[in-house]
Amino acid sequence: MESPEFTAAMRSHGSNGGGAGGGPKRKRSLLDSSPGSAPDHDRHHDDDLDHDLDDRDDDSPETKGRRLPGVKRACNECRQQKLRCDVVQDPFRSCSRCNRLTLECKIESNFKRVGKRSKHAEMEKEIEKLRRSVQAAKAQGFIVDDIDDDPIHSQLQSPVVNSQYSHTRNPSLMGSDEAVSSLLHLKRGGSYNLPRIVRELEDFRLTEDDERELFSQFFTFYHPFLPFLNPAQTPDQYYQQHALLYWAIIAVASRRFTQDPACLTKLSGPLTRLLWTTVGDVPQSYCAVKALCLLCAWPLPTSTSTSDPTHILCGVMMKTATGIGLHRPNHINDFSRFPVELNKDGLHDRIKTWAVCNIVAQTIGTGYGQPASTLYDWTLAVRPGDSGPFTLGPELEARLQIERFCDKVSKEMYSNASDPRGVAGDEHRAMLTRVYRREYNELQASILSQDLSPVINLHLKAAGLHLRLAGFFDSSNTPGYVDDLMGLWRATAGFLDYILDVDPMCPDIFQYQFRDQFLVKYATNYMQQMLVAAGFALLKLLRSFFSKYIDFERGRDLFHRTIRAIRTTSVVQNDLYWRLAELMVQIWNGARLEGTQPPFHPADDMGIDVDDSLQLKVRCRHSMSLVFDSIWHWREEYQARGRGTLDASSTHLDSTLAPPSHGIPAALSMATSNGALTPNALGGPPASLLSLSYPDNGYDVWDPQHWMLDGLLDFNYTFVPPIEGA
Repeated sequence: MESPEFTAAMRSHGSNGGGAGGGPKRKRSLLDSSPGSAPDHDRHHDDDLDHDLDDRDDDSPETKGRRLPGVKRACNECRQQKLRCDVVQDPFRSCSRCNRLTLECKIESNFKRVGKRSKHAEMEKEIEKLRRSVQAAKAQGFIVDDIDDDPIHSQLQSPVVNSQYSHTRNPSLMGSDEAVSSLLHLKRGGSYNLPRIVRELEDFRLTEDDERELFSQFFTFYHPFLPFLNPAQTPDQYYQQHALLYWAIIAVASRRFTQDPACLTKLSGPLTRLLWTTVGDVPQSYCAVKALCLLCAWPLPTSTSTSDPTHILCGVMMKTATGIGLHRPNHINDFSRFPVELNKDGLHDRIKTWAVCNIVAQTIGTGYGQPASTLYDWTLAVRPGDSGPFTLGPELEARLQIERFCDKVSKEMYSNASDPRGVAGDEHRAMLTRVYRREYNELQASILSQDLSPVINLHLKAAGLHLRLAGFFDSSNTPGYVDDLMGLWRATAGFLDYILDVDPMCPDIFQYQFRDQFLVKYATNYMQQMLVAAGFALLKLLRSFFSKYIDFERGRDLFHRTIRAIRTTSVVQNDLYWRLAELMVQIWNGARLEGTQPPFHPADDMGIDVDDSLQLKVRCRHSMSLVFDSIWHWREEYQARGRGTLDASSTHLDSTLAPPSHGIPAALSMATSNGALTPNALGGPPASLLSLSYPDNGYDVWDPQHWMLDGLLDFNYTFVPPIEGA
């Protein structure tokens, strides 16, 4: 397009009497300017003249007569600059300008000039895009070399960019890749590459490097607790199977993701909404059941038990599994609208998923003190010597045997249809305890002989504790009462010793599970619940007459270590288990226990008064009744003292139970998507422990922990009274 100045000049020439020949004469005077008549660099920088000239075809009638002999068409470089060209086509000889500037001289019939103005506009858009990319990179934690206040402007003035311009003598031809490499640099040198976002869930973005690291951590640290997923599958394959399964893996691995400690908090809200959207759409894929298994085993952190949806999700998991026919894998078409043919691998994967559903459902029933929604049918029957798709492998087979034993204990000892609270009578329960004690010993011998992982042995000891916690239901008149309490003490100490110490007899292949508190840091929610139950069992035994039958110093040391372990299991400060640990410290300090108990001798048995102080008032929560009873007992002590302090127990300090810094940033808040953060949990005066209010009727919703953990009591973590007596 002709510029206004060029058009005006042509009109002026015509009006002065040039006539028909005036126009061409003026044009000839312009086109006759050659490299010989003016320095080439002057022509290169004469931008106005370049824009004023038309890109006319060299074969037009007006230019044919002016070509040099043998020259039919200008080369690409000269056409781009609208310069006279002396290239010879036959035989081909490069033009003098390309030879002088060491440019590639060639003639292409389809060559089109690139307008500088449009190219400059594109470059401006590219630079603006790069500016936004730099800002996004800074927001994600990457470091950009800021030489001046405007890093892009400073880079444009750098020798790298200038050398690119001077080399081509045509800045409009520089590619975007060259622009990126010249504009952005890391402090360590080299070109700057923005992190590649591979997945997004609402406003949560996951980079490729974080995805790779999170999947690696999941299969290294968490998968041993539920080994039913395939480590050989890629993250993309898991996402293609089901988006909820992919994000469930990410959420579990984010619990202790040191590269981004706030990753779980940021993901909690979007994942919760995705979870309930998936449930509301009635999932038809068994991969969604896998995701529910993971989210039930490692639920998102919450600060109160009443905001924990795990028990509800467990029911959804089991109903979804049976709804799509996981419990009848050989007859899957009975539950499908379309014919389905499963190969051996597909059948085996569904059987493993069904087994894990029952394992997780049983642990939830045991850990929450509720009837388990399990279904141990023909599909999960033990068939010795079978090597077909129904085999689960030694790890899952052992876990299934352990959980079936726990189910049997719960149903026989805590599901008496003739009792309003479902508890078996004292004599019947004492008989069942002896029967199941022998069965447990046989199960223990069978599993230990297989040299399985410490995770399996830990669940075996948890099953033994589940059985022995029934001792708190007995009265002092029950035959063998003290012996049952001694069995409870051994089961509690054995469970705690195993999870807190290193087993020297463990095979070398599993030694990593005893390093760096592996069994505590990456444990499932069920292990956290059993750890809390063991802590309350120690607390109750040590503050009763039974403390004279055991090594009190060992019990106190175990209790101290249990408090630290419960705090270590917390993944977010002020979550449910962190708060339960602080409650146990308050109970210990309020008990005024002395550490000078004399050792017990059998001859002194007649001098010990055995009473019913260990019996439970809360008896409807199976083996977890101890936990809820202890919380109610703690509440009654506060009420009896006029809603005041715990008898100035904070004056007796024990540094071993002060909350340590165990990798949870103080500023990391609770995820508010499924559990409200307790107000004032991270600060405030010690008087917050005194601000207690009670309902008029003395009761709250179905869960007694609701009263203790829903804002009526705010634990202060900047001033926590450590335990006394150490």
